[in-house]
Amino acid sequence: MTLADAWWAWVGNASHVAGACAATAVAASIWSQRGRYSGAGLAIVASLAMTAVWCLVVTVKGQLSLAGQGAMGLRNLTYLWAVYRMFASDGRHTRVAQVGPVVAALALVDILVPAVQLVVSRIAPAMLNAEALYRMNLMLALLGVIGSLVLVHNLYASASREGRAMLRWPAMALGLVWVFELNLYTVAYLSHEWPRQLAAVHGVVDVAFAIILALGSVKGRETLRLSPSRSVTFQSFSLLMIGGYLAGMVAVANWLSYAGGDYARWLQLSFVIGATVVAALTLPSRRMRGWLRVTVTKHLFQHRYDYRAEWLRFTETIGGRSKEAAPLHERAVRALADITDSPAGLLLMPDEHGDFVLAARWQWLTIEVPACAIAAGQMVSISRGDFIVELDELRAGHAAPGTAGIGLPQWLREEARAWVVIPLIHNERVQGAVVLARPEHSRKLDWEDFDLLRVAGQQVATYLAENASQVALVEASRFDDFHRRIAFVMHDIKNLASQFALLARNAERHAENPAFRADMLVTLRNSADKLNHLVARLSRYGGGVDRVEPVELGAIARELTAAFQARHNVQVIERDPCTVAGQRHAIEQVIQHLVQNSIDASTPDAPVFVHIANDDPWCRIEIVDSGHGMSPDFIRTRLFKPFVSTKAGGFGIGAYEARELVRAMHGRLDVESREGLGTRFIIRLPLQSARNVLTTLDNGQKVA
Repeated sequence: MTLADAWWAWVGNASHVAGACAATAVAASIWSQRGRYSGAGLAIVASLAMTAVWCLVVTVKGQLSLAGQGAMGLRNLTYLWAVYRMFASDGRHTRVAQVGPVVAALALVDILVPAVQLVVSRIAPAMLNAEALYRMNLMLALLGVIGSLVLVHNLYASASREGRAMLRWPAMALGLVWVFELNLYTVAYLSHEWPRQLAAVHGVVDVAFAIILALGSVKGRETLRLSPSRSVTFQSFSLLMIGGYLAGMVAVANWLSYAGGDYARWLQLSFVIGATVVAALTLPSRRMRGWLRVTVTKHLFQHRYDYRAEWLRFTETIGGRSKEAAPLHERAVRALADITDSPAGLLLMPDEHGDFVLAARWQWLTIEVPACAIAAGQMVSISRGDFIVELDELRAGHAAPGTAGIGLPQWLREEARAWVVIPLIHNERVQGAVVLARPEHSRKLDWEDFDLLRVAGQQVATYLAENASQVALVEASRFDDFHRRIAFVMHDIKNLASQFALLARNAERHAENPAFRADMLVTLRNSADKLNHLVARLSRYGGGVDRVEPVELGAIARELTAAFQARHNVQVIERDPCTVAGQRHAIEQVIQHLVQNSIDASTPDAPVFVHIANDDPWCRIEIVDSGHGMSPDFIRTRLFKPFVSTKAGGFGIGAYEARELVRAMHGRLDVESREGLGTRFIIRLPLQSARNVLTTLDNGQKVA
């Protein structure tokens, strides 16, 4: 015995011992649960027990020995007993008259194999030579295995939906053993010798047989299903085709070597070259892959689509998470095209007149689309009933019910690549339509295609509608921002106009007074500066203060109160000198507006106080009046809301603008008020000495 033979003998003994141990352990574990198999439990336990006995006999005597063949026959009889009992579990043995005779015939075959060997070896050894006996036994074994596989297939295929839950695991275990033995006997018959290497791993198959039955015996496992993904199935089927192709090449090449005579070598070489060229041209083509996918889906799956995979792919495509993702409209076309393996598509959307125009194209640059792709009236007929329009059917005059009267534009009818039109409907409104190009492997769409395309089209329509709403909101926000800026400008111009009107009235009475003229020049100069800053601020509203500088608040407060003294008693109480980091004109505007509001809310003889104090790191400016005050609800919901005013002819943006300007200088504006008692506005602006600290904190918050 060579070293390789010894190694394989050791592997065979080890695998069969493992098989015996596994079968014995599982038989003992499911003995108490044998009732779960509806009368077949005892037969299954017997099958496991005889599997263990057969593994031990093979380990001691060998698989081809008379003892090994006898143990194999007894094992197969218990397998057939288990299959028959599973047929009887739901009464099918009484309805299927062929089950009993088939089981009996297979049992006879399993008895004949060891019986013939016994007769020949013990009674008349000269009746057949060893080769003839070997081949006859293999033929009987092949006949028994093939019949058993057919029987177990019918057992599972003809079972009810409820019965399959119980039969799944035993049928899988028996099928695994018999498929392995079918290959084993086939190789042994064709090679004219016993394949010791393949037979050595039979014990591993017996271990798997026991494990599968153990899984089926666990409570709740009857609902566990082995369902390979479509990707794995397509790849497996592709590998099977490649393997069959290679096997066919080898078989034909061998046949040519025998039948070709003197030209055998040339015929073999020509065949191999031709077959290789055919494979290189057909296997990589999209048409071939499409045909393969359609064939596998049609014959191996209950549904054409793996809806989970389709939904994940659709969501990923339409979501466009990567930075290199195409625009939404192109992604919408691709999301629908991938469902049917369409290579290209168009998206048509309505314009302001209701006509549908080209909004996006995906991988379809050659098609010429007119300015008005589909008229509004034609699209109404297309979208009626939410039908998917098959253009080939319309061209041939065999349109589906509901689509016969659809009037398509001429360019779409004449374009040979145009395949289907999918209307995109959201809330009973047509958001657009997608035209898909014909795939490489074209086929007729069925109800499953229509349902999936219809649902996906509705989802795409929802995305497009939400995107249109977002675009409209952005545009409205831009107009709102523009209107807000104009309102600010009108408010400031109104204040300047009031100053000019007051200046003109005073000039009529005091034009000859040199002091008045000097004061008038100062006022005009300040007004001109304010107008210049107003123009500069037009591009700044909503973006903050453009330039921050040290500002001494006491000087600003005194200048402003001096301007108000002629009309009202305004007093400045400067407890601490404060220099803040801000913008002078913005601070003037804030204080001026708040003081004016306090004057308007107060009686003529009630003073208004401007209190300035250092509250490190802030400077606190308080503007206090004893006017009519405001309610908490008014402060919370209306005071700082733009375009809401209690004054006749007011714009209602003064308080809002004051708060925004204070925030732009990293400050804060608060208000305290009680009806009938008065109001306190509190402005907090950062001191110049604390500017760097506050800026650092603010930047840190933005980064976070």
